[in-house]
Amino acid sequence: MSASVRVRFAPSPTGPLHMGGVRTALYNYLFAKKHNGTFILRIEDTDQTRLVGKAESYIKESLEWCGLNVDESPWKEGEYGPYRQSDRKHLYRQYAEQLIKEDKAYYAFDTAEELDAMREKAKKAKMPNWQYNSVTRNSMKNSLTLSEDEVKAKLDNNEPYTIRLKVPRNEEVRFHDEIRGWVVVNSSNIDDKVIFKGDGMPTYHLANIVDDHLMKITHVIRGEEWLPSAPLHVLLYRFLGWEDTMPTFAHLPLILKPDGNGKLSKRDGDRLGFPVFPLQWENEETGEVSMGYREQGYFPEAFINTLAFLGWNPGTNQEIFTLSELVEAFSLERVGKAGAKFDAKKTEWYNQQYLRTKDNKTLAELIEPQLADNKIEIDRDRLYSIIELTKERATFPRDILKEAEFFFEAPSTYDEKTVSKKWKENTPELLNKVIDRFGDTDYSASELEVAFKAILEDESIGFGKLGPQLRVALTGKGMGPSLFQICELLGKEETEARIKRAIEEIG
Repeated sequence: MSASVRVRFAPSPTGPLHMGGVRTALYNYLFAKKHNGTFILRIEDTDQTRLVGKAESYIKESLEWCGLNVDESPWKEGEYGPYRQSDRKHLYRQYAEQLIKEDKAYYAFDTAEELDAMREKAKKAKMPNWQYNSVTRNSMKNSLTLSEDEVKAKLDNNEPYTIRLKVPRNEEVRFHDEIRGWVVVNSSNIDDKVIFKGDGMPTYHLANIVDDHLMKITHVIRGEEWLPSAPLHVLLYRFLGWEDTMPTFAHLPLILKPDGNGKLSKRDGDRLGFPVFPLQWENEETGEVSMGYREQGYFPEAFINTLAFLGWNPGTNQEIFTLSELVEAFSLERVGKAGAKFDAKKTEWYNQQYLRTKDNKTLAELIEPQLADNKIEIDRDRLYSIIELTKERATFPRDILKEAEFFFEAPSTYDEKTVSKKWKENTPELLNKVIDRFGDTDYSASELEVAFKAILEDESIGFGKLGPQLRVALTGKGMGPSLFQICELLGKEETEARIKRAIEEIG
């Protein structure tokens, strides 16, 4: 690639950032870093009516949590700013007026009511897909059908208007997409989109093209939902005389719901019990709180790893990647066209893998709020040992405390299945022998294991005749971490007390 790669993630601050948006940001980031390029965040806030106050800071915080550090943004200005479209308002009108001057766009004075009436009329005439286009524009109220004097008078009187692109009739519009190959659309299927509004703001279409051009964007990597707009954007590049510097397009596949067909939505997440947003979001109007991956206990690495595989594959069996490994492995050639089904269980699996790699100090800090809530005070070194013993069975940091609950409080109930299957008439006698034999050791896991095996040998029995019974006596559970490490951490006094209590309660 000859030109320095410059890509942008350009969300609208109209609500929380969906995980599909984060994946778009991720792929842009990976592509930029792979080619030693620049990753830009641009806030597209042209639709002032839909803006949500805290959405912009939410986008910033989400990307930071994911580790997707931007090179240029509203908070990290570069030489191509401003990076918020509302701050670039002064730039767009000249291009809209240039298009009018060159007969490639026109003023439209039709009111919303008149447009609705026209659509209703078309519907009654059994033409439900009415469009403002090369065929219908000549029967509408615009600068193509009105005289120059009438147009001037309307503008002088500040009558509401929009500026529409004058899309040619029956021309082939084609472009190459890095993921989908050649895309060809007949211009008769493209309506005369509004590119500039009466409030002085451009629509997404014009602002997007002008900003990408002025910011020297080389590749536009965005979601499949923008594919229908791409031919219109190609026309804008052509009409503005920027065809030679038009960026390369790559339209990413949809993220699909886990069950059935269709795009993954917040409703699907609520229904199936998983987040679709990176961070928790509270709707200030309704008070509704939506789950976030961060608050649910997911690590950003697990979230990013999941997103990376929703549409891309490395061509190898490797599943776990650091961000730098993803940069090294990523290519648009390995992004597929087909939608990718989201698998919440796989995301949990990733989280489990990353949790196991965390050091005990980090995990201790993560579960400290839980310890405080449960009024548990514990020596730090002992806590580290408990975490080391239980983290293999945890998916989230919060699971560690659940897995380790028997360390903080003796069991009050005993696993019924283990008791009914394993607790025999001679179990109390065998457990008393455990107390005696363990009492003669230094209570280290290795010595306790030697002592336990000696009992099995003396009694000519297998582990299954005594191990599960000892475990249920100590923990109340049928399964768990190393039995002898549990004994070591509980200590001689507590181990003996629990065995005696189980003998008394179970019989």
